[in-house]
Amino acid sequence: MQVNVTFRQMEHSDALKQYAEDKISKLKKLLKPPVDARVTFSVEKYSHIADLAINAGGVTINASEKSEDMYSSFDLAYSKIERQIRKYKEKHQNR
Repeated sequence: MQVNVTFRQMEHSDALKQYAEDKISKLKKLLKPPVDARVTFSVEKYSHIADLAINAGGVTINASEKSEDMYSSFDLAYSKIERQIRKYKEKHQNR
């Protein structure tokens, strides 16, 4: 699993990068290889934005969240991605 983390208009944070990589690696058991994940952290005035894009087996899943804290933005976007992946897997298992 390859995870690319990008920081825009903010300082590079190793702790935030490691946190994102650890959380996204948990999705590995739900997805078929090859899996590529793109995480973008950005700041606009007082809003912290986390964008996630996961490409697995030809399927691309995107999520974006905005809040006052970067960790909570990432957690909200991560929960969206996880929910979308579970929905996609259930849909394909039923067919």
